[in-house]
Amino acid sequence: MRRQLREFLEMIKFEHTIFVLPFAYLGMVLAAGRWPSWWIFIWVTVAMASARTLAMAANRLIDRFIDARNPRTADRALPQHRITPLTVVAIGAVSLLIFELAAAALNPLALALSPAAVAFLVGYPYAKRYTWLSHWILGFTDGMAVVGGWVAVTAWLELPAWLLWMAVTFWIAGFDLIYACQDVAFDQAEGLYSVPACFGVKVALDLARICHGITLLSLAAVGIVMHLNPVYWVGLAGALALLVYEHSLVSPTDLSRVDMAFFNVNGYISVLIFVTTLIAVLIG
Repeated sequence: MRRQLREFLEMIKFEHTIFVLPFAYLGMVLAAGRWPSWWIFIWVTVAMASARTLAMAANRLIDRFIDARNPRTADRALPQHRITPLTVVAIGAVSLLIFELAAAALNPLALALSPAAVAFLVGYPYAKRYTWLSHWILGFTDGMAVVGGWVAVTAWLELPAWLLWMAVTFWIAGFDLIYACQDVAFDQAEGLYSVPACFGVKVALDLARICHGITLLSLAAVGIVMHLNPVYWVGLAGALALLVYEHSLVSPTDLSRVDMAFFNVNGYISVLIFVTTLIAVLIG
């Protein structure tokens, strides 16, 4: 059982929760206008970690046969039978129960919205079978994290929450466009939909830049609407620099550094935005 659990955590890359968790905290802190209660912080953390675990379990389970045929993903735990589908289903079910418990512990609105969140968390892997808009559907799904953090505090949605949701939607979509460039030939052969497979790598990278521009504009709008102090804008300038660096790592003729752009840089961006926003809120 311990070996299966280790395989599961490795399979879902649990450590990559860092991508979205800071944005859940961002919504939480901005909604509260300060550091919220530890009760809210703990349950938001539990909700986000369990939601991502559920989403990744569903993704790996639904895509296991596709992953087995893709040379880039064929060595994953499910295609290699290092973990059983039953184990993935069981852990996913436990994650679902924990997520619902966390939503109920926060407030009635969080609980009422949780079924819609679960539908997107479990359903988004099917998007690439039907539409090249799958990148934005993934972004929309991950963007629910920031809305969850906001709702956990206020039990309501306001303009900054919608702007934050837009920011995360386009941020995630942008780097998913970059990541999908690795699988153009495979996606075309399998009849899967992605922007790189349908329109080419150059179009995908251009759209990724546009998406990240929208992310920065959305975050800037949050700063203006909420009258955040200069520390927030320093963080936004840092995010701009990191995004420029991210896009410099890849080109239509060189995708060898996609993993660095995908994993490292985006982790730095989410942490930087959260930390500078937290400081801005705390010092007023």
